[in-house]
Amino acid sequence: MQLQPPAPKPLLDKNGFIPLYYQIERALMEQIQSGQLSEGDPLASEEELSRQYQVSRMTARQALHGLKTKGYAFSEKGRGTFVTRPKLDKNIMHLQGFTEDMRQRGLKASSRLLEQAVVEAVDQELAEKLKLKGTDRVLRLRRLRMADGIPMAIEESNIPLIHFPGLERIDFSQNSLYQALRDRYGVRVGYADETIEALHASADESEMLTIPRRACVLSITRIIMTTQETPIEAAVSRYRGDRYRASIRVPVTTIE
Repeated sequence: MQLQPPAPKPLLDKNGFIPLYYQIERALMEQIQSGQLSEGDPLASEEELSRQYQVSRMTARQALHGLKTKGYAFSEKGRGTFVTRPKLDKNIMHLQGFTEDMRQRGLKASSRLLEQAVVEAVDQELAEKLKLKGTDRVLRLRRLRMADGIPMAIEESNIPLIHFPGLERIDFSQNSLYQALRDRYGVRVGYADETIEALHASADESEMLTIPRRACVLSITRIIMTTQETPIEAAVSRYRGDRYRASIRVPVTTIE
């Protein structure tokens, strides 16, 4: 793999208080954040960095180590060091839709509609979760969720239409499900019960998420309840394990 032509290197302040390795690290990080270096691009080696910046190889090694520690780079033995992006923290104590989550991160959210169908709640487990009869209708919604065009997650939602007549007529390849429930139907969410697992991706999931076969995914199974204790969604999401990690803030009162 050929390196891209290097961008002009900023001069280092060798008489200041900021360590040289950190100045190099910041310069490389700025190239990544500005788009000069994209995900998957190779980074200069220790030897190349030491020559370009006129520093020792130890200093160059520290700069690359800093990028890897912060999640902006990874190394492959025998191949070199490559650009990546830090994992996104999925705060499991904060219920938020994908669209709003990506907007707050400064990323453009989009969806590819995989399935939008009205089905009967014949699955006993699903019917029990949503407190439905087998003849009640459910909107099944499967979407590939993307951020800046990169596949991030596969989401399947099951919503009881007995509470939301006409919901099936909305195009959810272009519209937010939670915004529709809130704005059109006045839904007030009380809480959600979630189960989080680390699973291997299926063949279909690997292909849609563009990850290796049987790569790890963060699986979240969720039941959303209204303030009146009515279940309004049974969902399961598969997040890319190489781009997401779960985070939680533990109240001090729970520590004994």
